[in-house]
Amino acid sequence: MLLGETHDNPRHHALQAEFTAALAPRALVFEMLSPAQAAALDGLEDRSEPALREALGWDASGWPDFSMYYPIFAAAPGAAVLGAALPRDALHQAISEGAAAAFGAEAGQYGLAAPLPEAELSDRLDLQRDAHCGALPEEMLPGMVEAQRLRDAAFARTALGALERYGPPVVVIAGRGHVRRDWGIPAALASAAPEVPVAAIALSEAGSEEPSALFDAQIATAPAPRDDPCAAFE
Repeated sequence: MLLGETHDNPRHHALQAEFTAALAPRALVFEMLSPAQAAALDGLEDRSEPALREALGWDASGWPDFSMYYPIFAAAPGAAVLGAALPRDALHQAISEGAAAAFGAEAGQYGLAAPLPEAELSDRLDLQRDAHCGALPEEMLPGMVEAQRLRDAAFARTALGALERYGPPVVVIAGRGHVRRDWGIPAALASAAPEVPVAAIALSEAGSEEPSALFDAQIATAPAPRDDPCAAFE
């Protein structure tokens, strides 16, 4: 199951924990963790919130406070924890050379070898423009799309690896945009392993819901209070 969130909405993390507890997954895959961070939990007996925060080096990660994410870990204490985050040099390569070059030999298997259809590319460029508040030069946007394609394929590859090693179910914790069926992780999974059943659950904020066809289910919550995200670009 893919559980997509708005990263700074505590209610979304609480719902992810509820889903995770109900599913009792064999493995948890986190967008927020690198493979090295996840490996730091191997053999760690103390799974308290302070111990996990320290072992993961969470406070230096740039993600929202660990207190929001800890209930997800606590909901599946016996699950293997895997990190799917990519190193910066891989993302930089995707931006400059394309997602397929950065992904490697399996690029075609995960749907990265072919260029994007014109309409999809246009939509993706618009999303990147809006996500960066119109502050990025136009020539940078195609590279940002390629970095996003790379990340979705990498998350899918990590999820499949977890499924093969630990068995089902596997839960993936990622941003809402990564779990959309048309071009996110589900599309990469459908390309690489069409026989694997996938459920994409999006946690949205009321007033910002997306077309229902993008997900298997979409749950809207109250928006989280936050400052203007575009202020940092001014």
